[in-house]
Amino acid sequence: MRGVYDKAQVHAILDEGFVCHIGFVNLIDGQPYVIPTAYARSGEQIYIHGSPASRVMGVASRELDMCLTVTLIDALVLARSSFHTSMNYRSVVVLGKARHVTDLDEKREALRLFTNHVVAGRWEQTKQPTDQELKATSVLSLPIEEVSAKIRTGPPLDDEEDYALPVWGGVVPVIQSFGEPIPDDRVLPGIATPRLTR
Repeated sequence: MRGVYDKAQVHAILDEGFVCHIGFVNLIDGQPYVIPTAYARSGEQIYIHGSPASRVMGVASRELDMCLTVTLIDALVLARSSFHTSMNYRSVVVLGKARHVTDLDEKREALRLFTNHVVAGRWEQTKQPTDQELKATSVLSLPIEEVSAKIRTGPPLDDEEDYALPVWGGVVPVIQSFGEPIPDDRVLPGIATPRLTR
């Protein structure tokens, strides 16, 4: 495991993930929370998607101290010893003050980023949100300023004497892939299935 501060690697991890976890102390009830949600990156900003009814979005007029994490699991690392069993992973932690996005044009751009983060080019294929729908959606913007990544790669590192044990050791890759798309019952005839390129 090693810390990484290279922006290109931080961006690559953020761009590959789908879900982040945001940690914050709610300013209304003073309780700490961690919530999974959708996100998308634009340059040195992360946009966080949410419902206006959620705890984190319920403080619309204030900046919010926040910790955001994204983790990608690349492999299970099976050591001969349970003590050295691990995972290969890539993770990012971003600390900062998130602000609520109130400008409708910026919010529309954030929603475009969310949509295209899920499936490239999807925003351009779909109906665009109305102003009313934009007002019914909350978006936070978190600057990527105080950020670090951790990456663990490679095989298990057993104690030397444990290599003589009759136990399998090695790495089991974890591969995330898309299955065959399943259309809903109301897709119009002749509509092509989206191309998933991740």
